[in-house]
Amino acid sequence: MNNQSLNSELSNPELAEQQEAAEQAAIEKRREHLKNESIRLIDMADNEPNSALKCIHQLSVAGGATEATYIAIEQRIVADQDAAGAYHLALLAQNTPDLPIDARQLIELVVNKGDNAQRLALLKNLPLPPVEMIKEQILASDDGDAIGQMNAYLQINPEGYGSHHMLASGQSDRIVPLSPGK
Repeated sequence: MNNQSLNSELSNPELAEQQEAAEQAAIEKRREHLKNESIRLIDMADNEPNSALKCIHQLSVAGGATEATYIAIEQRIVADQDAAGAYHLALLAQNTPDLPIDARQLIELVVNKGDNAQRLALLKNLPLPPVEMIKEQILASDDGDAIGQMNAYLQINPEGYGSHHMLASGQSDRIVPLSPGK
């Protein structure tokens, strides 16, 4: 039986009921999938050292996760002192304000333990980066190239508002990729 004849045999309320039931089933299926992915990612974060980036990637592929998953990934990052993982999760937290993680702690980890490329990326990608903290670490590194890049960026953006602000105000800047190409 084709869809047209099936639709003509069903009244509008019956059709609407079937569509609603199908939508509800799809939502339940998606919820179950996210729950299973969350369990898997929590297990990975809890048991595999240096797995934060892999977890964050798989979380993005899955399209979300439970609060416990984000917490487990944050704990993995802190345990490993993983500046790259902290950078990614901090940016995610900045763009998703209701995540149950401490973005400030992650940003401090990147500034204190990360490299200058990560610090510069934070400066450019966070809506309101800790400019003085980043500036202090980059200057202390004595890395002439990084100092030059930072000074050039701060010259056009002295308040240190991230790229989001600059793009919204009509200025253009390159959004820095999340990971260095290693």
